[in-house]
Order: sequence, then structure tokens, then C-alpha cells
Amino acid sequence: MKRRTAREFDQELLDLYDYYVHGQLDRRGFLERAAKFAVGGLTAAALLEMLSPHYAFAAQVERTDPRLVAEYLKYPSPRGHGEMRGLFARPAAATGRRPGVLVVHENRGLNPYIEDVVRRLAVAGFVAFGPDALTPVGGYPGNDDEGRAQQAKLDRDKITEDFVAGAEFLAQHAACNGRVGVVGFCFGGGMANTLAWRLPDLIRAAVPYYGGQPAAEHAARIKGALLLHYAALDTRVNAGWPAWEAALKAAGVRYEAHVYPGVNHGFHNDTTPRYDRAAAELSWERTLAFFRQHLG
Repeated sequence: MKRRTAREFDQELLDLYDYYVHGQLDRRGFLERAAKFAVGGLTAAALLEMLSPHYAFAAQVERTDPRLVAEYLKYPSPRGHGEMRGLFARPAAATGRRPGVLVVHENRGLNPYIEDVVRRLAVAGFVAFGPDALTPVGGYPGNDDEGRAQQAKLDRDKITEDFVAGAEFLAQHAACNGRVGVVGFCFGGGMANTLAWRLPDLIRAAVPYYGGQPAAEHAARIKGALLLHYAALDTRVNAGWPAWEAALKAAGVRYEAHVYPGVNHGFHNDTTPRYDRAAAELSWERTLAFFRQHLG
């Protein structure tokens, strides 16, 4: 299967796809508005298929990689949905306890791309845990469209509590030394911002990728450090950054922000054409260095 790039598509079409995956357009609306880009024998449905994730591209670290040990674990979430499940991974050769990183998925559950990010962190020397917000409805269904629909139906406040409980579970795991960070993408980026202020005594480092920003008054609660990644073409999310940056400065929060030129929301996700290899690799290098600096 050919890996396509954002340069093969009109920016307006990429923006329409962004609206679609974030619930601002339904499938019919996307197809109707994308029809004008369906030329040369293509259909709007074919364009949607081209823009959608192809998870074979996400396997940077295979499930059977001998460098790590991975398993699905359950954990209690009494203020959320009761009992949750997630993918836990640690370095196979690790001796002693390691810093932990919570991985928060996008708005569609624990899909193969996010599971691969969990494994990437384990290979990098951390213990990593990726909860699945869709546990109450049977877990990620294997299809992003269904996953988005299911996540949208769940109580958002309870989802937040599920990730709060996930961070606490990771911190208490026997393989973790209690020093915990969080990285999240899209919805997960917003959750990473949220966990930074919800768990100020636990989250030492938060890395939101193109994540929505909390209300300004929450900045004063943050004690950890933030590394924020934004895509220059992501006007929807970027609109909230100036006010959030002002709040971080006013509160004296340690933060570092990068806006990657010429790339779209989702540039780290290597399963869609919005993926940008240069930005993804640079941001990931910065992310690992940031966690090593603040978690040890």
C-alpha cells in the first residue's frame, strides 16, 4: 500500500477531513463538500479512504519485539467507569524501577498507532501505560469511525476520571519508581494538559501534541513542566494557544512550546497522509529528551 503525503491533497480537503474526524462534519457532509476535489476518476469516498488511517504503517515496534514486555492490565476507576483496561509495556532488560509515562489516545480509543507509541516508550527505557477510554463499551472496536462514535457517547467527566485513575495506577505499579509523565495526542493532548493541573503532585512532565487548552485559571495549579507541540496549519487548536501561553507565563509554569511549520494536526500519527516525518521525528526526539530531563 502506498504511503500518501499531505502534499498530494488540497489544504481545504485536509481541513474538511479534520472537521470530520473531530465531529464537526458527519460522513455525508464530508462527502458532499469533498466532491469538488474528486477528479480524475476518483470519488469523494475514495478520497476519504486515502485520508483515513492505515495502521500497517504504525508498526515501528512490533508486538513481539524482544526488547520489551507488554501486557494488557485492568485497573480500578471508582470515580469514572469502574474498571478500565490498558496496554502496559516495560523494557525487557530493565533492572529496578523506571519512570512511567501515561499515553493518552485520540478521540477514538486505544488504536494500533497509540499502542505502538506505548511500545516505543518502553524501548526508550520507560514503563508506559496506555488506557483505553472505550473499555466500558468493549474497548477499541478495530474501526476508527466506530471508535469515535463510541467515545463521543461516553461521559466526558468520567473519561477524565478514568485517565486520572490510570496515572495513579501507573505511579503505584511495581515497575514504576513513582516519577510520572504524560503524553497525549489530539483529545489526548487536551487530556495531558488537564492531568497536569488535576494531578500537580504526580505529573512531573506533560507533553500535549496539538491538544486543546484548559481554562486559564487552571494554570496556577500546575507544578510540573510542559512541552507543547503544535502544527502550524492547525488553526482550530492553535486558536486557544495565545491565551493558554499567557496563563502559563502568569502562573510561572515551566514550559517549552514548538510550532512546526507547514504541517497539519495529527502530524505525529504515521498512519495518515497528515503525517510529517521530519516534524514527527524531531518532536519525538524532543519528547524523549524532555522526559529524561524531568523524570530521570
